[in-house]
Amino acid sequence: MLIQLSVKNFAIVKSLDIEFKQGMTAITGETGAGKSIAIDALGLCLGERAEGNSVRKGAKKAEITACFNVKHNRRCQQWLAEHDLEDVEDTCILRRVISSEGRSKAYINGSPVPLQQLKELGPKLVAIHGQHAHQALLKPDAQRALLDSDESIQKQLTELKALVTRHNQAQKELDQLQQMKQRNEDRKNLLSYQLTELDEFGLLDNEFDSLESEFRKMSHSQSLLEDSQISYHELCESEQGNAATIISRCLERITDLVEHDDSLKPVQLMLREAQINIDEAGVELANYVDCLEIDPLKMQQTELRYSRAIELARKHLVQPENLVQHHLELKQEYQSLFDSDHKSESLEAELQAIKAQYQTLADKLHSTRCKVAKRLQKSVALEIKKMNMPDAEFEIAITDCHRDKINSKGHDQVEFLLCSNKGMNLEKLEKAASGGELSRIGLALQVLGNKTHAVPTLIFDEVDTGISGGTASVVGDLLKTLGENETQVFCVTHLPQVAAKAQNQMLVTKFSDGKTTETHMTPLDEDKRIEELARLLAGDTLTESAIANAKALLQQ
Repeated sequence: MLIQLSVKNFAIVKSLDIEFKQGMTAITGETGAGKSIAIDALGLCLGERAEGNSVRKGAKKAEITACFNVKHNRRCQQWLAEHDLEDVEDTCILRRVISSEGRSKAYINGSPVPLQQLKELGPKLVAIHGQHAHQALLKPDAQRALLDSDESIQKQLTELKALVTRHNQAQKELDQLQQMKQRNEDRKNLLSYQLTELDEFGLLDNEFDSLESEFRKMSHSQSLLEDSQISYHELCESEQGNAATIISRCLERITDLVEHDDSLKPVQLMLREAQINIDEAGVELANYVDCLEIDPLKMQQTELRYSRAIELARKHLVQPENLVQHHLELKQEYQSLFDSDHKSESLEAELQAIKAQYQTLADKLHSTRCKVAKRLQKSVALEIKKMNMPDAEFEIAITDCHRDKINSKGHDQVEFLLCSNKGMNLEKLEKAASGGELSRIGLALQVLGNKTHAVPTLIFDEVDTGISGGTASVVGDLLKTLGENETQVFCVTHLPQVAAKAQNQMLVTKFSDGKTTETHMTPLDEDKRIEELARLLAGDTLTESAIANAKALLQQ
């Protein structure tokens, strides 16, 4: 439950520190005094959007702190433990700081947190029912949302939403494949032609390097033969003086000289090595000349294949040595295009299976909604009968429609129907309900909803608009009873019949010195409560009869 609220420099509030008690608390005051400001400030602590103009004029920042006792709030304790934000004293302190530039910071139990975490935790602590909540009841989406707040429906909706997400993803992927289909066909035709051409040529891995080497060799075969023969002749066979003979003679002379001077031994060794190398070179050249083949036909074939490889590489905009890798990549792309066709078929089959599964889940959801609707309409009818609508009939109509569409909410249309008086037909809420009747139905739904979700603190911001007289007293009793069942209730009201039912009452007042305006919220003792109730009954001029009526209201 909310035990304390501190507000500084927010709107027209300069400083406000309020302690709250268990039970029902009525908040009253003149119109425009700022009765809803404390609720707005609390809303910021619960994660609502903040703006710079919410900071009091002349201040640099606004600061709101809300302290809750969560000793008996298991949902809140579990959430805090999951996020390592629990407090040893069973308290939960929410703090929000807003700068005049519009920036804001959020804290839970002193730890800075993202705003999203405040939004997650807020509904486990407080439920705020605003002034216009009843008007939302006229919208079909709001009516369905109220029905769907049941836990059993929520579980099925979660399952249905996951299925719809899968469907939408598969449909999106299929649509993309369909859009690419014609382009893929054109690409496949081109690839088919290119692959046929490359397959027919059949270049092997590393073959181009061999072709290039062979082509260079054959292109210079005549000069290779002639120059090799000349080199062999000059090394080994020339009668005018070949290299082998010259080296041999030099070696004989140096060998004779070594006998007279040992320092020539290194020269002798080098000449011997030279003689050996020349002999070996001669043998190699002789073998090379013998093996060198000049085949015009083979040369022509090599030149044609080499030229074709260069031509294809130029055509495909790759280097000739990369043509084999390019060929492989084209094959893979061609296969992937065929795979995409198979994938389209697979996606279509998957979508059909999802649609069948969706219909099964949607039908199950429809059945559950019908069961929950019967329970809820019976409970609402009982509650509104207590609020001076004895002849009213309330029904929740669920129509199974839109079966051809996939929707995360199912294919049900939910409508709230009302008959206020005997002899009348049930009609849609927007046609059948007056403002006061709509307020009573909305209040009944909110009270019943809290029994399901067990939020420890409920705030009703002028939800009794359009209600008066004996009905107001019944509404007051309802809120008071709600506050006695381990639920803390706050009610901003103009009705003395409602305010008198509260265990606690606070008065909101506004003061101005001509330059600035301030709002204050003050707890009232019994005497002050009588004065405030008398003001609500008779206006600003307090009469003895108004005071007597106020006392009577409190005694009741």
